[in-house]
Amino acid sequence: MNIIERNIFRLLRSGAFDTKEDIEPMSAFKWRRLYQMIVAQNLVPVFEHGTTTHGRDEQLNLPDDIMTLMKQETADGNYDRKTFGDEDIRLSSRLLNHRLKRIIKREMQSEETSMETVDLLEIIIFNVNQILNYGLSLDGIIRLGQYLRKRGDKVDFIKLDDWLDRLHLSRMAQLQGSILISVFGFEQNELPFVLKEEKNARKLAIRAVGNLAKDTAEEWYFRQTRSGFVQNNSKKLRRNIRRSIRYYSYAPMETTSSFFTNLARSLSEIEE
Repeated sequence: MNIIERNIFRLLRSGAFDTKEDIEPMSAFKWRRLYQMIVAQNLVPVFEHGTTTHGRDEQLNLPDDIMTLMKQETADGNYDRKTFGDEDIRLSSRLLNHRLKRIIKREMQSEETSMETVDLLEIIIFNVNQILNYGLSLDGIIRLGQYLRKRGDKVDFIKLDDWLDRLHLSRMAQLQGSILISVFGFEQNELPFVLKEEKNARKLAIRAVGNLAKDTAEEWYFRQTRSGFVQNNSKKLRRNIRRSIRYYSYAPMETTSSFFTNLARSLSEIEE
């Protein structure tokens, strides 16, 4: 990692998991670059908490303009921080989504319902949707870690493993857990669903913080021009093809379904 990446993960670990690590002093330019990464990942509140923890650290030489922007963002609530409860948790694959709904329905009707296990499954699937539709979200990974630290002792991991296997999401869940291990300081025994650490986890996390181009749902694959011809957004199409290739091995069925579902949705929105 370079100095910006080292500091960003130190402050995120501090803000999310209350660790205390030495910060390396940086130039104003590098701090502004770091803050751009934080904003792109929707992590301003976590970052602010991390800087507060290091409030008396002389090495934390944040420029005044960054401090002002950060306080404005958190005070005004300008950042868009989605949660897995903000939307219906579903999978793009009809078969897997049917299994998901059946799993949750049966668990809710069980005499020994484990809501913590259901919640953890939903966080993992929320992250899967974020990864395949928008790119890796460190915000979502951090929330997974925070839930495990807070409620992990209540989770039935045997049941969770069975659900993930039936949904063909075991490796995708393992990837999320591997990121918690590789850059957020988790121990593997905190993540029973991680059988082995995914070798690309650290690389993908670093790649995510370096990506300042936000991928949004409002972007289009295809649209109809005034002359009536259909025009495709080649930049978005290439970006989503690359993403699908990158994550295909972790969840082949869901990755393929997600890609073609997005294409079909975009085509259906073209005016007749």
